[in-house]
Amino acid sequence: MADGHEGGGLVIKPMDQFTISPMFGGDSVGMFTITNATFWMFMAVVAIILMMVVGTRGRAVIPSRAQSIAEVFYGFVYNMVVDVAGRDAVKFFPYIMTLFLFIFFANFLGLIPLSFTTTSHIAVTAVLAMGVFITVTVVGFVKNGAGFLSLFWVSSAPLVLRPVLAVIEVISYFVRPVSHSIRLAGNMMAGHAVIKVFAGFAAVTAVAPLSIVAVTAIYGLEVLVSAIQAYVFTILTCVYLKDALHPHH
Repeated sequence: MADGHEGGGLVIKPMDQFTISPMFGGDSVGMFTITNATFWMFMAVVAIILMMVVGTRGRAVIPSRAQSIAEVFYGFVYNMVVDVAGRDAVKFFPYIMTLFLFIFFANFLGLIPLSFTTTSHIAVTAVLAMGVFITVTVVGFVKNGAGFLSLFWVSSAPLVLRPVLAVIEVISYFVRPVSHSIRLAGNMMAGHAVIKVFAGFAAVTAVAPLSIVAVTAIYGLEVLVSAIQAYVFTILTCVYLKDALHPHH
């Protein structure tokens, strides 16, 4: 976490934890190299399967602990989809549920010491955001045809302002995947970087107790942020889906 400087100072490198490296030795990363990023993405998928498939295979009337947790996740995301995007969006529930669970477990697995936070990389979150962007755009045109373009025409505004607002709406629409991905990656990266900075000061005897208290507090905050960011990404997906299904202002 912290290295000694030649002059005796303390050198903390908070961004080193985000470096992608091979899991099983070697210095180069190829197309089929198993890296820390791919390994922890795989672990997130395994965790989802264990909870949603293995944990619920009994489908008991009196649910087990694992089944109860799975049902809580299911009900939470289902209600989110219905409340935000409407009942006609329920057909997209499996996709939205998968997004939420992957981000949720990837975020929380990244809190394990010596693990890797895959959602701190813009390459991962950008793929998720572009998938949402392409999906809602295709759904919008398939369901509404050219009427989907009414999303960019603010009919409630004065006529003279509508062309200007249309340009703003188009720019805002195409910025969605950028903000969608940066919000998640930025929040996850910032929190982990701050934790490592404070952890680095634990090597200094004079401030070690304060450093430990700070790390504990920020770690607790990161637990909350991990859940909130999964929720934010998912609810924004529902909002974008609602615009695709009902584009009229």
